[in-house]
Amino acid sequence: MTAVTARILDGVRQLPAAEWDACAGAGNPFMSHAFLSILEESGSVGGRSGWQAVPIVVEGACGTTRAVAPAYAKSHSQGEYVFDHGWADAWERAGGRYYPKIQLAAPFSPVPGPRLLLRDDADAPALIAGVEAVVDQHGLSSAHATFVSPAQVPLFEAAGWLIREGVQFHWANDGYATFDDFLAALASRKRKAIRKERAGAVEGLTIRHLTGAELTEAHWDAFWRFYQDTGRRKWGQPYLTRAFFSLLGERMGDRTLLILAERNGRPIAGALNLIGSDTLYGRYWGSTEEVPFLHFELCYYQAIDAAIARGLRFVEAGAQGEHKLARGYSPVATWSAHYLPDPNFREAVAGFLRRERAGVAAEREHLEAFTPFRKAG
Repeated sequence: MTAVTARILDGVRQLPAAEWDACAGAGNPFMSHAFLSILEESGSVGGRSGWQAVPIVVEGACGTTRAVAPAYAKSHSQGEYVFDHGWADAWERAGGRYYPKIQLAAPFSPVPGPRLLLRDDADAPALIAGVEAVVDQHGLSSAHATFVSPAQVPLFEAAGWLIREGVQFHWANDGYATFDDFLAALASRKRKAIRKERAGAVEGLTIRHLTGAELTEAHWDAFWRFYQDTGRRKWGQPYLTRAFFSLLGERMGDRTLLILAERNGRPIAGALNLIGSDTLYGRYWGSTEEVPFLHFELCYYQAIDAAIARGLRFVEAGAQGEHKLARGYSPVATWSAHYLPDPNFREAVAGFLRRERAGVAAEREHLEAFTPFRKAG
């Protein structure tokens, strides 16, 4: 590529949606202009959130947008799900300033996907060099690309970024036409346990799947209560604003699936999902009643039902959660990439990652033994 120019934008909305999405593609809703601009417009990022949108754009000779990095200047490490607090402590004990740092991510969303939004993979080196230049020219400690799609890991490796491995639990559709087809692939004891869980979870309740024009402000009011309750218990304060959900329904309703549990017509729990080209992404859940196994029903089993009905290949139900194993979700590797320009800091982190990687690989192999699928022999 000749006559390359890289520049920093003041937010996602500074770039027209058509130009952004021409680089991002249509597969992953979390990288779409609509989703990221909703975060900005709703006040979920920016302001005092500690997430300042600073997308980095590479342009061709005629000013055409060739590639974009969904970059954020971060003043903390919350909402990332790849924990680097130990790195921050070590860097600051040595007299440095770890924050602000640059984060290439879908804010608050541990969803694997592209972190280099490219019209062509040939543009990747220029975009990575642009991110590195921002770090170097501003004297920042580091840049981090979290939950990088497997296809893009080699692009970061080729640029010399350090690679970190993690584990999530995803469900894969092995050509199932119904939920019973999926259950038939499980060991008999696990199959019976899931049927019992599902029956108990929905007793006396009505389950509704809502998308597109079916979503109303009353539904978002109910889900906002659920989300606030979960947010306060898990994170101390919710990341997203109430306006985010209204804008999501308005602008991305056709890519949104809200699963509600109602008792006598009143919502008591809900799970929010986004619909990708081949994956259903479970994101947020909450409830106002304690109902045994209802979390598993709405977030895992109903998500499988929805994926099968839509012909989707995968369900990604968020970060962590070994309890997903017994419910048909298998351990898969996740990846992040890290640019640390200080040679001493880089060497120390590289040593840590080598040791950690061996442990993560062993853990994933160990977890495979606990999946509920029938074993040969």
